Amino acid sequence: MDSSNLTSLSVALLITLSAISGATAAVFTVRNNCPYTVWAAATPVGGGRRLNRGESWTFNVPAGTRGGRVWGRTGCSFDGAGRGRCQTGDCAGALECRLSGQKPLTLAEYTLGSGGARDFYDISVIDGFNLRMEFSGGSDGCNQRTLRCAADIIGQCPSELRIPNGCNDPCTVFRTNEYCCNTGPCGPTRFSRFFKDRCPDAYSYPKDNTATKSCPGGTNYNVVFCP
Repeated sequence: MDSSNLTSLSVALLITLSAISGATAAVFTVRNNCPYTVWAAATPVGGGRRLNRGESWTFNVPAGTRGGRVWGRTGCSFDGAGRGRCQTGDCAGALECRLSGQKPLTLAEYTLGSGGARDFYDISVIDGFNLRMEFSGGSDGCNQRTLRCAADIIGQCPSELRIPNGCNDPCTVFRTNEYCCNTGPCGPTRFSRFFKDRCPDAYSYPKDNTATKSCPGGTNYNVVFCP
């Protein structure tokens, strides 16, 4: 086979692989409905982006991505090099996050399937709360209900957990097994019940039995701040 035919085959193979990859990747759309600026963040794919009121950010996540997180940061200031600080959700002072955010933060969590496996997604306030959030599958074939945590958690936060513009998780504050669930049996506490009563869709403590939702692989997803 001559070199021109080899080149043609290589190009065709690359196009085919790209099409397959595109078909199995998930598109995440993050929208800020808050009446103030939010700096969206996502790991291990996405990084970060400033979102003024009403703005959206879209990025692709490859099939098979595990341990994905999307969250919002508030009270941020960055220089031209993308270095700065956020009052809540800060990720080591970077605009483009590579590390998880600093507590407290409301989390949209996901694991994407591959090879026909299903996706799984949830909302968590195990790490505390800093923004109202909605998380949903936005593709045909995913009929799971939308997950929401839209209560006034900050305004009603117990005094022991309250910080400016956020509500801490009790593990961070008290650092005991009762709240951190590091070893042995672990059940709900008055603080986890505070979160659960207001956000029943969300995981409220490490051994919460709230069901994670699932969608067919290849589903696209929407995350909304201040739904």
